[in-house]
Amino acid sequence: MTKPQQKYDVIIIGAGPAGYVAAIRCAQLGLKTACIDNWSNKKKQSSLGGTFVNAGCISSMALLESSKIYNLLNHDIAFHGISLENLHIDLKQMINRKDSIINALSEHIAMLFARNNIDCIHAQGKLIAPGQVEIIEINSQKQSILTTDHIVLATGSRPIELPCASIDNKFIIDSTQALNLKKTAKKLGIIGAGIIGLELAGIWNRLGSEVILLEAQEFFLTATDEQIAEQAYQIFNQQGFDIRLGSRVISAKIVNKKVIVEYQDSEGTHSIKLEQLIVASGRQANTDKLATEEVELLLDENGFVYVDENCCTTIPSVYAIGDLTTLGPMLAHKGLEEGIFVAEKIAGQNNPINYDIIPSVIYTSPEIAWVGQSEQALKAVGENYKVGIFPFTASARAQAAGKTEGLVKIITHAESDVILGVHILGEQASELIAEAVLAMEFSASAEDLARTIHAHPSISEALHEAALALDSRALHLPPEN
Repeated sequence: MTKPQQKYDVIIIGAGPAGYVAAIRCAQLGLKTACIDNWSNKKKQSSLGGTFVNAGCISSMALLESSKIYNLLNHDIAFHGISLENLHIDLKQMINRKDSIINALSEHIAMLFARNNIDCIHAQGKLIAPGQVEIIEINSQKQSILTTDHIVLATGSRPIELPCASIDNKFIIDSTQALNLKKTAKKLGIIGAGIIGLELAGIWNRLGSEVILLEAQEFFLTATDEQIAEQAYQIFNQQGFDIRLGSRVISAKIVNKKVIVEYQDSEGTHSIKLEQLIVASGRQANTDKLATEEVELLLDENGFVYVDENCCTTIPSVYAIGDLTTLGPMLAHKGLEEGIFVAEKIAGQNNPINYDIIPSVIYTSPEIAWVGQSEQALKAVGENYKVGIFPFTASARAQAAGKTEGLVKIITHAESDVILGVHILGEQASELIAEAVLAMEFSASAEDLARTIHAHPSISEALHEAALALDSRALHLPPEN
């Protein structure tokens, strides 16, 4: 741990994507910077990167890739004319591989801090007054107070706990522990069929679990375009997901080393017996130990920090970014951009974020990605729009890869042709969406996309074809009747 200095230009509390990027950008701008973070790895050592690196998206991504490879070898490889024998899962090695990736990324952030002369302090940080942060060092429990001109709060979020399903992290587990299981459960339940629930379902379904998702909402993936959600629902059911919509969990009890879950739906009360239950019903901001009461940091009714459009809290020279606030979605790349924005704001620059054009991604298989408005949202406000769709079944590259599920959907303003929304269900959707974001950031029209030459064959030309489809000009689709 770096020895703290007496005075800093900026102190950042939290070293997740929002916090560590804010620290790096502050240092690049010549500001004396410290970053306080309390995350400890399995060896009780500092591990930078927050939940995102240590227990969230990166962990999930690593296991998703391992599970997809196993699924390919176990189910789809024969289609390629390849046969295998004695295929088995070494779950311990999968987890070890995931942990090695986490360690490498965390060490890389630590290297960046060192190269940028950022003081990295392994401690619990608390705002005690404007310009003052109290720290309690994790290992020594030494307590001290640091002073600074500016404070950036970036402590992220944690899984929401449900009264009806108390976590013991053996039978009833949270989404973090769900990425560290020692064996594959035969029958696995998940409370929540949102982004986290679906990604975890994908991992364990492919590794052999029977997965039941209990979702309280009546409709599937309400944040996405309805057409995309409906097709995704069908695909995931075909993959073996048992998604039960409109199912509200009443209780979860451990009986004879099994989890008995009671839930209600439109047909009454039901009971299921599971080996394990994952609670994946959302996240809450880490604000409970963030500041003393005397500071009067203003929070909303759900515990999120109140900020204005400049990420400023109600306390002078104190900012909040990332999952702590209700400004924008709870996404790593949103927090990352806020880290840059606030660092530059402190240095006297002003480069605002366009919150209307932030992409969202669900790392399922196939992936789901979107940016901008959905068709149902535009219909609700009476917007005059057009839709262009291109299915991956008509893509030569998707056919060659055996990845033909899904589609690209582009929505434009009917008169101006400006792109209002792009929605993708399919292979590499997380990569394809970047072109749509760029196009929308520069107010491109669908005709601009249609006139942009894409490599053939490629997955990305599905965007090109969807743009052409807006005017019934798709080259690899038959004409509409």
